[in-house]
Amino acid sequence: MDALNRNVFETLIRVLTESMFKHLRKWVITRFFGHSRQRARLVSKDGRCNIEFGNVEAQSRLIFFVDIWTTILDLKWRYKMTIFITVFLGSWFFFGLLWYAVAYIHKDLPEFHPSANHTPCVENINGLTSAFLFSLETQVTIGYGFRCVTEQCATAIFLLIFQSILGVMINSFMCGAILAKISRPKKRAKTIMFSKNAVISKRGGKLCLLIRVANLRKSLLIGSHIYGKLLKTTVTPEGETIILDQTNINFVVDAGNENLFFISPLTIYHVIDHHSPFFHMAAETLLQQDFELVVFLDGTVESTSATCQVRTSYVPEEVLWGYRFAPIVSKTKEGKYRVDFHNFSKTVEMETPHCAMCLYNEKDARARMKRGYDNPSFILSEVNETDDTKM
Repeated sequence: MDALNRNVFETLIRVLTESMFKHLRKWVITRFFGHSRQRARLVSKDGRCNIEFGNVEAQSRLIFFVDIWTTILDLKWRYKMTIFITVFLGSWFFFGLLWYAVAYIHKDLPEFHPSANHTPCVENINGLTSAFLFSLETQVTIGYGFRCVTEQCATAIFLLIFQSILGVMINSFMCGAILAKISRPKKRAKTIMFSKNAVISKRGGKLCLLIRVANLRKSLLIGSHIYGKLLKTTVTPEGETIILDQTNINFVVDAGNENLFFISPLTIYHVIDHHSPFFHMAAETLLQQDFELVVFLDGTVESTSATCQVRTSYVPEEVLWGYRFAPIVSKTKEGKYRVDFHNFSKTVEMETPHCAMCLYNEKDARARMKRGYDNPSFILSEVNETDDTKM
C-alpha cells in the first residue's frame, strides 16, 4: 500500500513539474521572443500611429515654432505644465528685475538713504524681493494696496501699463491652451469602442467582412462616417515597390454609411466582391497575407460641435474567417433595450465558403443551370429528311 501511494505521489509530482516547466517555457518564449514575431502595425488598436520621422532638417523643425499654438496643444501634460509654470514665474521675475532697476536708478532703495521728503517711483520697494512681489501683484491684478506707483516718474507708469497688457496676453494664451487641451475631442474618441477581431461570414447571401463598433455614451456623434484603408506592400508593373500602399475599403451598415444613428452598437460590413482586395484571399491563405486594415470613424461631438476621429487596425491574425458576432442587444420586460457588452467581441462559428471566388462561381453555375446554359447532357443528332409523299 505504501509503495502504491509513493508511486502515485511520484507520478503527481512529475506531472506537476512537467506542467510548470511547460508554462514557464511558454511564458519565456512569449515574454522575450513573442514581440519579434508580431507584425509591424502602422496604427495600434487604440488609434495611435506608430511612425517616426528621421533626418529632419533643422530649418524644418523651426516650422513648429511658427505654429506655436498647435505645438503647445500637442505637447504632453508634463511639458505643458512645465511651460505654464516657467512662463509665469519667468515673467514675474523679469518684471521684478525691471522694477528693481527703476527703483535703483531713481535711488529709492534704503541703501541710498533717501530724504524724508523724497517721493519714490514705487512706494515700499526695499529690495529685489519686494520688487518681485510688486511685479506679481501687478500682473495678476491682486493689488494689496501696500505697494503702488506714484506720479513721480513716467518710466514706472509706462512699465506698469506694459506689464499689465503683456500679463493679459500671457494669461489668455496659457489658460486658453489649458482649456483647449482639456476639451479636445480626442478624449471623446476614448468612448468609441471597436471589436477586438473582425470576422468574415455570409450576410444577405454575400461574403462580407464585419466589424462591430459601439458608442459608450448616450450622446450621439452627429454626421458619423465610417471607412477603411487596406495597407500592404505592393509592386507596380514597372518594378517599383510601394510600402504602405493604401486601398480604399468601403464599409456600410443596413441604412448606409452616412449619418449613422449611433446610439447602440452597430455591425459594419464590407462586401467582398470582384472589386474588393479580399476577393482573391481564402481561409487557408489568410494568415499568410501581409496587410493591415485601418478603420476610421469620423463624427461631430453633439455637446461641443467639435469633430473627432477614432481609429483602429486589424492584422491577418485578428480577422476570423467563418465566424459571426454574437447577439448583443435584447429587450427587457420593462420595454427597455439592453446592450450586453460581455458579448461585444464574442464570436460564433458558422458555415462559410472558404473563398469569395468559390461563392460567386457557385452562384454563376446555379444561374446558368436555371437558364439552361452549358447543359452537358445535350447531344445534337443529325436526321435525314425524306419525302414519303407520293402522288
